[in-house]
Amino acid sequence: MARVPYPTCTGGLALVVPHVNRIATAVPANDVHDAFIGFARDTLTNPRHRKLFDRMAERSGVEHRFSHLVPAEGGGAALDEGGFYSRGAFPTTAARMRMYERHATDLAVEAVERLGPGAVTHVVVASCTGFTAPGLDQLLIERLGLGPNVQRTLVGFMGCYAAVPALRIAHQAVLADPAARVLVVALELCTLHLQESQDIETVLSFLIFGDGAAAALVTAEPHGLALHGFHAATIPDTQGMITWRIGDQGFDMHLSGKVPGAIATALRAEADRNDGGGILAGQEPEDVALWAVHAGGRTVLDAVEQGLRLPERALAHSRAVLREVGNVSSATLGFVLERMLKGTETGQGVALAFGPGLCAESFRFSRV
Repeated sequence: MARVPYPTCTGGLALVVPHVNRIATAVPANDVHDAFIGFARDTLTNPRHRKLFDRMAERSGVEHRFSHLVPAEGGGAALDEGGFYSRGAFPTTAARMRMYERHATDLAVEAVERLGPGAVTHVVVASCTGFTAPGLDQLLIERLGLGPNVQRTLVGFMGCYAAVPALRIAHQAVLADPAARVLVVALELCTLHLQESQDIETVLSFLIFGDGAAAALVTAEPHGLALHGFHAATIPDTQGMITWRIGDQGFDMHLSGKVPGAIATALRAEADRNDGGGILAGQEPEDVALWAVHAGGRTVLDAVEQGLRLPERALAHSRAVLREVGNVSSATLGFVLERMLKGTETGQGVALAFGPGLCAESFRFSRV
């Protein structure tokens, strides 16, 4: 545990332990899961691919996903009422970025207003689904009326694990200044990046991604989740398994079917190491009471469960988030931690997320 002494009012020393005091989340109004599945299925012309898609849709573990897009009634050539996604005329990257700029700040503000952070000294924003300047960090500060002297950090294009580096920055800010009050926001509009393709792996991505925002307050106040050691690890020989490149028609994601196997193998090695380092920092998996794992998909959660030899109930919060909102990229971990804070479980915990690299970002936490 990283601890820094600072003077108390009695002249003694206290130990600074940064805490996530509370978390709030928000999703857009429109549940688009069924519409996305129908539109994606009709995109495929290969009967064998359609059959595979149907089987994967049934087993996805996702029941709801949300977007600012309003699904078109009765199907047809357009996915949504505004015709943003129309067959043969998917939007350009410029059009998608205009939509990001229009909707991103509103959703982030909704999450922050639910959080009610009070006074804020730092703002850390994580997002990989859009770019604009002034950035979302500046736009958010202006909308919230936080003032021009708030310190800002933007964590961009790191993908699904970006919430962990964002929290690490907040952790370091509080260690450096125990009076710091850090607002951490993860905002993703994943539904801006659907692709018209016959590639089955690309079309299968229609099954899991949705939009969402998570806001957290990190301070030295000793309530909520105490943040301990952070850890990052890149899995060797996996660089091409998750890629995320800017194309002429949005951001092109490649998500290999080999990802779950690579995760399971790497985590099995983590569970077996006995040098006191790594994700578990010398603990056995069974010693960890709370698991906050990024809900990247059913097969990813299965891989974590199998690799670390966890009981089925260990990932209940992550599976519930996957079911209720899908994979909302960097915001997902915030949804999982929010569920934990609303519950009554206590003990030592591990938070874990995966993304391009193939990289695993994690931290240890505790709730008393």
